[in-house]
Parts: sequence; structure tokens; C-alpha cells
Amino acid sequence: MSKSRDEFTLDLFRDWVPPRVSVGFEDGVITGNRLASRISRAVAKVTKDCDLSRPDIAGRMSEFLGSKVTTAMLETYASEAKTGNNITVERFIALIQATGKTELLGFIADEFDLAVIPRRYENVIHLALIEDHERMVATQKKTLQMKIRGSK
Repeated sequence: MSKSRDEFTLDLFRDWVPPRVSVGFEDGVITGNRLASRISRAVAKVTKDCDLSRPDIAGRMSEFLGSKVTTAMLETYASEAKTGNNITVERFIALIQATGKTELLGFIADEFDLAVIPRRYENVIHLALIEDHERMVATQKKTLQMKIRGSK
């Protein structure tokens, strides 16, 4: 009797892929040579991928900022052709608030070779840094102990 693989049970060692820890777009999604082009593409992607319509996004941005953001403004920010009307930082933040698309935060961090992570991972990273420091101190201690023994 041959064993057949259970197609309904997850193989924890083969099928599991760890979740992405940092927020941002997948590599290669936002392309372009100019920063302004990449920003416009990021805005366009977020507004396209959001479950809300552009008028709803503009309305939420307006509410967050306390000043009017129109659909036309949002469309201008998403257009690479309209170079004179780039999105401001405050409106960029309002766009993230309105859409919930934190990938935009990672987009900015990527420009500086940094990553944006959810706060719940901060203590894990802090612990890893402490453990790295402990290993460095232990290595220094062993080196000094060997030098002391060698000088006797």
C-alpha cells in the first residue's frame, strides 16, 4: 500500500514561509530613475491597491489634515507627467493615514537603506543587540584571559 501525501495538512518544514517583518513594497515594484517618478508611482500604486475610491481617499485625507484635498490633487500626485505638483510630506502622511498603506513608510526608509518594522518587534531587536554585545564582551574577556595566562 503506497502512502499518499495529505494535501490538506501544512508541512511545517517545507510549506511555511516566514512573514515579512518590515513594511514596504516588494523589490522591483516601484521603479524609475528619478525620485519624483518613484514617489508618483508609489502614490499611484497605493491609491490603486486601496479598497477605497480616490474621492474617498481624498475625503479622508482632508478630514485628517483639516484642509481640502481634492481627487484632482490626488491624481496629480500620482501622475509622473505633472512634475510641478509633488505631494507634500504632510499630505504623504495623510495618504498613509487614509489608506492604511504603510508600504509608503518602507518606501521612504528604503532610500536610506533602512527598514520600518512594527513596534512589537522592537524588543526582539533590542534583545538581539544585547546578545551580540554579550558575545563581543565574552570574546574580549577570553582574549585577555589568554594574554594573562601567556604572560605568566
